[in-house]
Amino acid sequence: MSGMTGIDFHRRRPAGADFLADNRVLLLENGTQFFPALLAAIESATHEIALETYIFAADATGLRIVAALAAAARRGVAVRVLVDGFGARDFQQGLNLGLALTAAGAEVEVYRAEAARLKLRRHRLRRLHRKLAVIDGRIAFVGGINIIDDDDAILHGSRLDYAVEVSGPLAGVIHASMRHLWRLVGWAKLQRRPPSLPVSPLAGEAPAGTMAAAFLVRDNLRHRRDIEEAYLAAIAGARAEVLLASAYFLPGRRFRHALLAAAARGVAVTIVLQGRVEYALQHYATQALYGNLLAGGVRIFEYHAGLLHAKVAVVDGGWATVGSSNIDPFSLLLAREANVVVQDAGFAKELSASLQRALDSGASEVVLADLQRRSLPARILRWAAYGLVRLLLGITRYGGNDYRE
Repeated sequence: MSGMTGIDFHRRRPAGADFLADNRVLLLENGTQFFPALLAAIESATHEIALETYIFAADATGLRIVAALAAAARRGVAVRVLVDGFGARDFQQGLNLGLALTAAGAEVEVYRAEAARLKLRRHRLRRLHRKLAVIDGRIAFVGGINIIDDDDAILHGSRLDYAVEVSGPLAGVIHASMRHLWRLVGWAKLQRRPPSLPVSPLAGEAPAGTMAAAFLVRDNLRHRRDIEEAYLAAIAGARAEVLLASAYFLPGRRFRHALLAAAARGVAVTIVLQGRVEYALQHYATQALYGNLLAGGVRIFEYHAGLLHAKVAVVDGGWATVGSSNIDPFSLLLAREANVVVQDAGFAKELSASLQRALDSGASEVVLADLQRRSLPARILRWAAYGLVRLLLGITRYGGNDYRE
């Protein structure tokens, strides 16, 4: 795959996408690279650890992280852990990881705790899907990797996922975002005042490298579309290549049109998607979109070697993003998400090479002939799934015009 650099992505930069110079951003592939780096940072902490995650499993990985956090709390480090009330709904049951942390002196909060699991309420769809950690205000981790073993017992394979380790001025921005959400969760519980948040004396904006990077969030107030707009701006400015991998891919009309417009002007657009069936409704709804994209010149690969959990992209060999946001209604319209965008040719090349290895070793390309061989019932199944997803979005009133054809 070819790439080119030198494009001014700032021209279409959305509000909130403030690129900061002098950062060091390290790509971490899978839990095999992420968890040792996170554990080393936790063990080196002297003042403060903040961690947010959607899933915090009581497996071998979760127990290692809890043990490291508890040890840090016992030596006097301020430890704050925020988990999602749905994704980590078992966090305070069974082995009760939350109790183990609080017993050690850590603070634990649950974002939108699930009090009545059987009731369907619109607000239940608004989840904390971010995966963040900041150590002493100077080392930050951002990505799509939950606190859970790499191997997926249900789908019998390892997850393909990414995170980044950030040091430099951008770490302070990530730290501020986590502190802000921690305070919001405190207010939501009708506390008289939010939890106290001492600032680490090590926090600062000292240069750590040469990379320009931005931290983007999706929330339900001022940053509702920041991540999506960053993607759209990069795709609109692409001249040579768009390489995108998304665990769950069900884009709205604007996103699909942006990909097709890029392909129409000669950009090599490649999408890497999940080949295994994890959630049937979303899986088949996604496949209903294949025909239009393939006919428009977009290449689609399905990853079968394991569970694709990545949410990353590279554009023209100089723009790259790693984060928690999928390209689907849940991530783009509902959940709290966080991505890092990096403008650096070396980083983009490394991420692109990693995705290419995944394509070469565990993915197969989908072509129009594959779709034409499908039986009529198989085609009906996929369009019925897509129609049902659109209907559900309409009922919840979260889809907006972007999911109306």
